[in-house]
Amino acid sequence: MSNSYSISEGKLSRCDAEAAAPGPGEVAVEIQASSINYRDLGIQAGFYPSRQGVVPLSDGAGRVVAVGEGVSDLVPGQLVASCFYPFWEAGPATARNHSASLGCEMDGLLRRHATLPATAFIEAPEHLNASQAAALPCAAVTAWAALLTRGALVPGEHVLVQGTGGVAVFAVQFAKAMGATVTVISSSDEKLAKIRDLGADNTVNYREHPQWSDRVNDLLGGESIDLAIELGGAETLAQSLNCIRVGGRVSVIGVLSGNEAQVVISDILRKWVSLNGITVSHREDFRAMNRFMATHHITPVIDHEVAFDQAEIAYAELGAGQHFGKIVIAH
Repeated sequence: MSNSYSISEGKLSRCDAEAAAPGPGEVAVEIQASSINYRDLGIQAGFYPSRQGVVPLSDGAGRVVAVGEGVSDLVPGQLVASCFYPFWEAGPATARNHSASLGCEMDGLLRRHATLPATAFIEAPEHLNASQAAALPCAAVTAWAALLTRGALVPGEHVLVQGTGGVAVFAVQFAKAMGATVTVISSSDEKLAKIRDLGADNTVNYREHPQWSDRVNDLLGGESIDLAIELGGAETLAQSLNCIRVGGRVSVIGVLSGNEAQVVISDILRKWVSLNGITVSHREDFRAMNRFMATHHITPVIDHEVAFDQAEIAYAELGAGQHFGKIVIAH
């Protein structure tokens, strides 16, 4: 039975790989679960340049099997989650700390055993199991950075969240725990009902209201969104700007509807809007988020799990967009 996957020329293939002993500064982990993100679809499609034959997926969790010389913060038996950027410890983003990410420039976690630099893993929150911990590295840390690290959210502010996928659901969970009011847009009434159960204060079906930003403004009594979690891209950015308040912020994360947006630049100028591009964050943010999740007893929302030997199904299901929260692969 194959114990790993690789991607070459856009094709996901099964393969076998030896479980290597950890060298100095490395850790060997038995991967028990991984999770898939839209970025992984982009890597397969060639949208993001990656190394041919790379093991895909940035997100995974499992138990430490062995540690190499010089590793002191991780111990055998510990449940750990992967770090999207293994060499970004803290501080501002730079070309250097963004140069290597799991599942793209470096081998990722769609395999049963991984030996990587110890900084590629971090202790998982104690209240989570491996499947839940595997949902964190990309989507949860991105939501955290979008809200807090770059979004500078404070209690009482109003947040707009687009969709009900992995980042969006984490953003709702975190924003509510931070004391914010949250409005969510989606094309599915069923998903909007689920997100209200998670605490969303207002919801808008954008199929019923194509000019959804006007509907948001009607609900809130004007352009009063403090922070927009912008996941749609080309077809949504202009509408996010339409409902943002003067001095508001937009955390730009996704390009689900396209990569090239047409916006009226004067809308950004006259409203003094801050746009922040975000691709996950550093290890210190991951630690802070884990402490926050433990304090507020937040658990990831997993739509369903797919068996390891059917990983290609997870790719197809994520692309279909019918999930709510995260799709996890059980190893």
